[in-house]
Amino acid sequence: MAFIAELWKFLRVRKKFWLLPILVMMAVFGGLVVLSQGSAVAPFIYTIF
Repeated sequence: MAFIAELWKFLRVRKKFWLLPILVMMAVFGGLVVLSQGSAVAPFIYTIF
C-alpha cells in the first residue's frame, strides 16, 4: 500500500497525471492474466483478444 501512496505523490508532484490511465490499464490486464491462469474464465478472456 505504501508503494501506491508513493506513486500517487510522485504523479501529483511531477504533474504526470497522463500516466494514470496507462497504469490503470496495466493493472487491469495484469488482473486478467492472473484470472486466466488455469481457471474456467480463461476461454472467455481469450475471446476478448
